[in-house]
Parts: sequence; C-alpha cells; structure tokens
Amino acid sequence: MTLFTPSSPGKVRVDIWSDIACPWCYVGKRRFEAALADFPHRDRVEVVWHSFELDPSAPSERGQSMRAILARKYGGGEAGAQRMLDEMTRTAAGEGLEYHFERLQPTNTFLAHQVIHLAAEHGLGDAMKERLLAAFFVEGEFLGDRETLVRLAAEVGLDAGEVRAALESGRHTADVRRDEAQAHALGIGGVPFFVLDGKYGVSGAQSPEVLRGALEQVWAETHPAPLTLLGADTPADGCEDGQCALPERDTAGTQG
Repeated sequence: MTLFTPSSPGKVRVDIWSDIACPWCYVGKRRFEAALADFPHRDRVEVVWHSFELDPSAPSERGQSMRAILARKYGGGEAGAQRMLDEMTRTAAGEGLEYHFERLQPTNTFLAHQVIHLAAEHGLGDAMKERLLAAFFVEGEFLGDRETLVRLAAEVGLDAGEVRAALESGRHTADVRRDEAQAHALGIGGVPFFVLDGKYGVSGAQSPEVLRGALEQVWAETHPAPLTLLGADTPADGCEDGQCALPERDTAGTQG
C-alpha cells in the first residue's frame, strides 16, 4: 500500500486524518486554518482530508446523549462528564466555535465520511467537512440519516441525486476503509493528525504557532532559497573574474 501521494510540483501537501464526531478535530481545523492564514505560501499548500472513525462500532440509530456516553467511557458519573463537556465548549469558543452538546446526536460516522470523499471528487472536500462538523456540533443534526446527509451535501453544491446514489451503492466505502488502513499503518491512534509532505507528523489540535512552524520547516526543506553571490558580479558568459560561464545558446536558430 502506498502511504502517500506525492505533492504537486512546487506545493506542500498536508494530509489530515480526523473524525466528524471528534470535538478536537473541529478545533484542530480552526487552528490549522489560522496557521495557514499567516503562512506566506498558503496558496501553495494542498490539503487532503482522510477518514478516521473514533468508534467504528457506534450504532447508526439515535441513542444516548454525549454526556451518558462519556460517563460510561471515562467514569465519574454524568456530573463529571458534564464538566468535560463544559471545558470542551469553552475551548471551542476560544476558536470561534459555538458547541451545543445538549443538541448533539451521537451516531456512526461511516456514511458521513463517504460523503466527504464524494465531495472531494468535485473539489468540495473542505467545504463538506466544514458543513458536517457544524451540523454535528453546532446544529445538532443527526448524521446517521442518509437524507440528512444528502441535504447537507446539496447545501455545499453537490447534486442530491448523485449523493443519494453514491450512499446507496457504497461507492466510497473502499475509500474510507483505505484511509483507516493507512492510519493504522502509520500508527495513528488519535485524531486530528497532520502529516506534512509525507515526512512529518503533528498529533492533536496543536496551536497555530506549532502548525505554522511545521509548515515553515517543510517549506524550507522543499524550497531552498537561491544562493546569494558574494563579490563582483559574474558576467553572463566568457572567462572573467575567476569564473568560466557557459555562453548563451541561440535557441532561435534552425536545425539542419
């Protein structure tokens, strides 16, 4: 299995694994966007979203509240779970996000990840990712429902009929599983996880400063600065000042 597709010439590729049902992933997206906004070569950064399910066994039907799920997973009762949610809400607010865990409807995210892959084919992967995160954490939409996913996808510009057909046929099932197998091969056990140019990994929703520093390091390594010549100016051709330069070729001449 090829772990990474090479970046386009002159660009830096950032592969991001995340889940829709991950509150830190939305925070991480905002922090990465802040890092990118301050990066002078942001127009040369290519971002690719990858699927990751924190709980692949999660039921698709409506079930327990997030507070009940956290209480069962981490202990401490529902009061402790509520404290965790309150803290997460404050963290998200610091990034301009308004979480509403009281509205949130936990569900399996496998179908939603398929929609992101479909959107990416149309150049709308980031817009679809953003729409689903907002729908889940802010608006309390139930993303286990296919028609809800069709409606949300249509809002970002996808054809509703194509989305519905893709979900019914499982057209992007293999793409989601391939992302998850790739994450496993890389040893990614939590999200968000950023991989820059297939060389460096950044785990978690790090600060914009950390993420921007990673971008700057990769850019410097892949786009070295031109040499600064010291001393007298070098002539275009001939042998002077201790250097022989190749003469300019006449590319307009005829061949014969």
